[in-house]
Amino acid sequence: MKGNTANQRLQLSIGALGVVYGDIGTSPIYAFRECFFGSGHVAPDPANVMGVLSLIVWSLILVISVKYLVFVMRADNHGEGGIIALVALLNPWKSRPGTSRYVLMLLGLFGGALLYGDGTITPAISVLSAIEGLDVATPAFHPYVIPITLVLLVALFALQPRGTGGIGAVFGPVLILWFLAIAALGVSGIARQPQVLLAANPWFALDYFLRHGLAGFGVLGAVFLAVTGGEALYADMGHFGRRPIRYAWFGLVLPSLLLNYFGQGALVLGDPKGTHDPFYNLAPAWAIYPLVVLAGAATVIASQAVISGTFSMTRQLVQLRQLPPLEIVQTSSDEHGQIYIPFVNWLLMLATLGLVLGFRSSDALSSAYGIAVSATMVITTILAFFVARRFEWHPVLVGFLAVVLLIFDVSFFASNLAKVADGGWYPIVTALVAFSVMFAWAGGRRVLSEKWGQLSRPAGDLAREIEKHPPYRIPGTAVFFSAQGLVSPNIFRHLQRHRVLQSEVLLLTVLTSDKPRVPASERLQLIGVAPGISRVLIRYGFMQIPNIPLSLRMCEKLGLHIDLKNATYYVGRETLIPSHKVSRWWPWRRHLFVFLSRNAMRNTAFYQLPPEDIVELGFQVEI
Repeated sequence: MKGNTANQRLQLSIGALGVVYGDIGTSPIYAFRECFFGSGHVAPDPANVMGVLSLIVWSLILVISVKYLVFVMRADNHGEGGIIALVALLNPWKSRPGTSRYVLMLLGLFGGALLYGDGTITPAISVLSAIEGLDVATPAFHPYVIPITLVLLVALFALQPRGTGGIGAVFGPVLILWFLAIAALGVSGIARQPQVLLAANPWFALDYFLRHGLAGFGVLGAVFLAVTGGEALYADMGHFGRRPIRYAWFGLVLPSLLLNYFGQGALVLGDPKGTHDPFYNLAPAWAIYPLVVLAGAATVIASQAVISGTFSMTRQLVQLRQLPPLEIVQTSSDEHGQIYIPFVNWLLMLATLGLVLGFRSSDALSSAYGIAVSATMVITTILAFFVARRFEWHPVLVGFLAVVLLIFDVSFFASNLAKVADGGWYPIVTALVAFSVMFAWAGGRRVLSEKWGQLSRPAGDLAREIEKHPPYRIPGTAVFFSAQGLVSPNIFRHLQRHRVLQSEVLLLTVLTSDKPRVPASERLQLIGVAPGISRVLIRYGFMQIPNIPLSLRMCEKLGLHIDLKNATYYVGRETLIPSHKVSRWWPWRRHLFVFLSRNAMRNTAFYQLPPEDIVELGFQVEI
């Protein structure tokens, strides 16, 4: 959705503030603090303060402003962004294992899997760091920080079934107030030590590494916290468009972040040892409680954006057949992006609460944060390079830019690897579990498709079977699911056994496009097979929720009259039998696929077929 007028662009920019910039906008609460007072910190002497500030400033400029807003956001998939959309641009879904496109697909899917870890860590660290501000006001609140955080998180996840439409209207204004507040706090700090502005000179960053050598790279893990949330800029591009996101960044977000970081640096310059929470210490005593409330609201918004993004990515993976079918609830009749996935929501909630109870402080959680996002940023740069080559951008320019960006991305990732033992293992384990599920499911569906293709017969054989042995025809429509014009042997057995068939037969093929959305005018394609037998292709985008009965109503426009009130949907029900005969499968992958198949949402529900009109045709498959 893109606005053409200044008013529309302003509204979209305000909306982008609430959805896109919540994560990176709340980073000042903990990012600068972790550089000097967290694990792996450096001494808060003036030279280090100026060096770290310079690193933060140029990280924001190069990683966010240049990489995402200038380079990566040009690689859009019909207006949509995100790592899965980036993978779809390479069109690797039909590639064979071992090819370069297949490797890139696996790389992109692993990047998506890493974001599941981020989807649990972001709410935990964001809300917890905001509530920890109560400790700055008075130590008496310390015993209540964890309980308050847990209550807020439970409430946040419990509200997800209602959708984000109601609270989404206030996201933008609240974040505007937040950015103005942190900018004002930064200005107050800069006024005390104005020389801190000299840190905008990149020489201070270079000087930091000259003084510390390789040991200085350790602080990059904390510096990276200032740019987490960068992936959201790209992932939410389809909701707002490039220009509103850029306007919001350069017009408000970047200036506010820089002012606040400079302000925190000025505070530490003035009192290096007495300021252990520079963000909250910037505020006067009377403003601590209002700031905690505002920070809590901002972090809840940031968490909501990450949760919604996880729902959106999961829907894409389900549609692209990389995850089992899941219940997906559309929470808004107007906004297609507002969805709710119950299984993912409650899984995220349990994981997030477990993180808070396990780590118990934002300082400890920061060790788990960063490695997932930094690895995803490396993968994004690699995929963007190959997409740019596919679009025939100048190879020298693209190669140079990719190398420069990878230097930053790989440096951040390498510095975060040092956190593995202290909590960085969590997002890695989460990603491996999610990727294993994708790997097993996609591979299992591929094997099933091959077996089904070997046993199936062309649609023309069905027409000849009906002509040779005419069944008794009854009023109504029989809908059989087929792939690539092939008909399941179960259909032939059904005809031979019962000799009864509806007067109209549809062979229905459901396809997922590599486009985010397929317009209704392009969704259906009619292919005649024989009198009374038609093949219908239905195409959905990978961000659309399929509804077969609704799509079939549009067949009238193609000249095909279907009696949907008397339609019967014949659906295959597979009974999977693990077998050692399929030698190319690892045992764990085979058994995981069987487990997922038995517990996945039925295709009949996923395609929103009316239960009373379904006839299941069962068959066994060795796998």
